[in-house]
Amino acid sequence: MAFGDFNSDKQTDMFIVREKNTLMIFLIDQKAPYFKPKVQLTLEKQVEITSVVPGDYNGDSQMDVLLTTAPENQPTNDIHLSAVIYWGHNQTLNPNNKTKVNSTLIDEPLIMDFNGDLIPDIFFTTSESKQPYILIGGKLNLKYALNTTNEMFVPHSHAFIDLNRDFTADLFLTSISSKEILFESWINQDGNFSHATYTTEKPSNALIIGQSVFADFDGDGQQDHLLPTCEDEKCLKSAIYLVKPGLKEWTNVLLDLKNKDALWGFVSGDGAPPITLHIGDYNMDGFPDALAILRNTSGSNRQAFLLENVPCTNASCKSVGRAFNVYWEPSELNQIKDAVVATFFDIYEDGILDIIVLSKGPQSQDFAISAFKNNFEADAYFVKVMVLSGLCSNDCPDHAKPFGVNQPGPYIMYTTVDANGYMKNASVGQLSQTAHSALQLPYNVLGLGRSANFLDHLYVGIPRAIGEMAIRKQEWTAIIPNSQLIVIPYPHDSPRSWSVKLYLTPSNIVLLTAIALIGVCVFILIIIGILHWQEKKADDREKRQEAHRFHFDAM
Repeated sequence: MAFGDFNSDKQTDMFIVREKNTLMIFLIDQKAPYFKPKVQLTLEKQVEITSVVPGDYNGDSQMDVLLTTAPENQPTNDIHLSAVIYWGHNQTLNPNNKTKVNSTLIDEPLIMDFNGDLIPDIFFTTSESKQPYILIGGKLNLKYALNTTNEMFVPHSHAFIDLNRDFTADLFLTSISSKEILFESWINQDGNFSHATYTTEKPSNALIIGQSVFADFDGDGQQDHLLPTCEDEKCLKSAIYLVKPGLKEWTNVLLDLKNKDALWGFVSGDGAPPITLHIGDYNMDGFPDALAILRNTSGSNRQAFLLENVPCTNASCKSVGRAFNVYWEPSELNQIKDAVVATFFDIYEDGILDIIVLSKGPQSQDFAISAFKNNFEADAYFVKVMVLSGLCSNDCPDHAKPFGVNQPGPYIMYTTVDANGYMKNASVGQLSQTAHSALQLPYNVLGLGRSANFLDHLYVGIPRAIGEMAIRKQEWTAIIPNSQLIVIPYPHDSPRSWSVKLYLTPSNIVLLTAIALIGVCVFILIIIGILHWQEKKADDREKRQEAHRFHFDAM
């Protein structure tokens, strides 16, 4: 259901729901089994958990958990959700220490930082009003979020992401007006969100739309809007459209979905979750790949597939220069039948993204979780960045571990020079989406390709407070590749005082370099030994000749 660092050990734990009403938190461990169940929370049997969003909702630097629940067997056309925050204390959850949101939600909430205090706020819509509300973290004050006249689309794909490259997170909304689906951008200019002058409509030939996701698809440092769609009710023709922020022209970036004689497409309808892409740089080439669930249109088999980000070879995606190509080659991933969700996760905490797949079991209510190690052999480089809330530096309340917890909204970008001498950059937003199985990680792995150069610049920005004009952004230079960075933005309004913890992750090339160095040293020692032995032999021969020489001076 979600990922987060529950016990503040700077490693990511897994939040799992069992039997619809039981939340289990599996803490990561460096020894097998890598995930160990430590925390369990069971609700009453008449409800089922629909979403799990970990975060620090009261600013005490300890992770809480927001649950949305629905009555069991609720009809999909009449959604009523309840939201409850369970307060964390000393890495535990007390079932009795909770706060219920006094509103009935009609969709899963978006977790964002509305007022720039780095305490997560809850953005949602209710059954009483079409206007969205915001529940401010900390004191939990409820107020109208935005002055918008459009109704929010359900299921939404709202996002809290920087749309104009100013390192301050903006607000992206999915709305509906006159039965037309619209994509609105609300730009944060001074801590307040203002409606942008442009509104993007869905692609004209898209009948079913999935969840919007954002990624720096072509490596230009700007977040692109990706939208999976179906052009017919049975998803016989599927596509992934891309549009640049501020533009209205959509481009299909999904290459052929035909494998041999079989045609594949996205899964929609029949109680299936919304069409969702999960983004991650699987091969660390600097361009984000994706995981998607595809269905054989001539059958009922559903499988998880890797969509590789490759150079465009089709005229339809020429304007973008990149495209998604389905990796059809047989692999263990293709052996999982009836897949429901597939996402990326760094299981071994080594900076390499592995894959986790949720699939149905023999019974319709049974699910299984499978994990696949990333065996990508090319020794590419990466940098792994995690931005914490930075609510405290060392002296944290209740003796909590320092630096704060996972935070939505930070924006990260790097610039460097690749192996061919060309300037290269990439950007990513942290925890920009939290609803409808977004399964975003509380850290970001940025691929660098095979260039072992230092990162010239690494920029990190966080949301700013209401009324604040200055951008909260800090820059670090000469970052070592294959390193993990933990950024502590403390204090928030003084970027020059922010600190960063750097941890190195040795790659295979480090081992090969060490072996080569040892080999050279041994070779040199052998040569020195041989020369020393030859010199010693020559000295002994010279001494024997000296001993047998006749000395005339002695006569």
